[in-house]
Amino acid sequence: MTDAAPPRPLARNPRGFADKRGRDLTAERRIVARVSEVYERWGFEPLETPAFEYADALGKFLPDADRPNEGVFALQDDAGSDEPGEWMALRYDHTAPLARFAAQTWETLPKPFRRYAYGPVWRNEKPGPGRFREFWQCDADTVGSDRPEADAEIIAMGCEGLRAAGLDAGQAQIRVSNRKLFDGLFDAGGVTEAGQRLTALRAIDKFDRLGWEGVVQLLGEGRLDDSGDYTKGAQLPAKVTAAIEAFLASANTPGLSRAETLDAVARSGDLGAAGEAALNELAAIDRALAAMSVGQDAVKFDPTIVRGLEYYTGAVFEAELLLDTVDDKGRPVRFGSIGGGGRYDDLVARFTGQSTPATGFSFGVSRLASALRAAGRGAEDAVRGPVVVIVFSEDDMTHYLTAVAELRAAGIAAELYLGRAGMKAQMKYADRRGAPAVVILGGDEIAAGEVTIKDLDAGRAAAAAITDNDAWKAERPGQMKIAREGLVAAIKSIIE
Repeated sequence: MTDAAPPRPLARNPRGFADKRGRDLTAERRIVARVSEVYERWGFEPLETPAFEYADALGKFLPDADRPNEGVFALQDDAGSDEPGEWMALRYDHTAPLARFAAQTWETLPKPFRRYAYGPVWRNEKPGPGRFREFWQCDADTVGSDRPEADAEIIAMGCEGLRAAGLDAGQAQIRVSNRKLFDGLFDAGGVTEAGQRLTALRAIDKFDRLGWEGVVQLLGEGRLDDSGDYTKGAQLPAKVTAAIEAFLASANTPGLSRAETLDAVARSGDLGAAGEAALNELAAIDRALAAMSVGQDAVKFDPTIVRGLEYYTGAVFEAELLLDTVDDKGRPVRFGSIGGGGRYDDLVARFTGQSTPATGFSFGVSRLASALRAAGRGAEDAVRGPVVVIVFSEDDMTHYLTAVAELRAAGIAAELYLGRAGMKAQMKYADRRGAPAVVILGGDEIAAGEVTIKDLDAGRAAAAAITDNDAWKAERPGQMKIAREGLVAAIKSIIE
């Protein structure tokens, strides 16, 4: 009797983690490269921090709970010791690691410190359509300036970065507000508990998606969503909820300029000292944006923007995609927010005890790439495969290897087919790889000092106009036979 074979593992992805092939990776790398050029032109230097940070350094700015890994992926670092070590967690954004880096190296940094960063981040949250637990972000931040002009510069640079990433004028808009506006409303209404305020802000942050009907439930007892999940509400007093409704309605009139929006907000009710400070900061941002020729359509003031993360302290901004997009079945789909940011003046102070103002903007690279593709803008991201050299005979392998080496030496992506299939299957392989051409060195070609090249792009175009199969075989569209020494020049002409 033999032991049973061990069970085979099921090939599957962890929920919220996606595989990416050539087209998706090409799109994301192109976006990062173009946006990085913008950020460096604006005077920001690149910075890379580790994927893991100590959990206390990251801080619990995602939804609070008792366990250290709520909202993040965490483990205990035993550091080779028998004793349990400190909790480490994968970063959930690039901002919290920046705050740790700035506090750790502040004495050596130019001040203000301007940096940009890109790379994957991880969130231990419920995945869904278009919502992943691992995704790429690209950030730019200024640490050490309390000027509203620093916020305005980040906003203006975000507009230029989104255009560089592939969005034309009118296809995205950055909406701006200030968290201090709601601080004023809460102060006037006697809402002092920090957790209750944060719950209310996260409810208001869903205004664009749920409308007032959904938000008012979250400001009160709570809301049951379509999936059956229940979200506990902020339980605000009725008078505060009414004040928030009037406040949100005050500036929700289409067509208002940034200055007109501020006037409408100022007339909406008592915003207290905090609210007055917010209006002054937003007015300064408006003046700076106007000086940089940032139009009213590119950036608008919208008091419904609050952002969900806890660490924002002042101006907040959110980039909304206005581009028409469809899913794989051609149905309209709304992407909504593709990035955001704001001012976080207390984040570095967690480490140093000293106030260090900061502001920044972040956008989702993977999300923006998906949005562009959904808008039919992914053609430029099609991956060009290598030229494929066909294999006929083991005896002629030296000729094939010499040909593929010549192409690579000339800077041409090329591969030798290393399977064991026949000619027809090799041609299908080259087509599936997106090859621009195949190189055919059969016995007759080798004996005559020639090579046959099939231009696959030309062949596809010509074949589309030929309806008769016999005519297609006779004309062999896209195929040419040339002297062997002309191989590299012919392939270059096809590619170029």
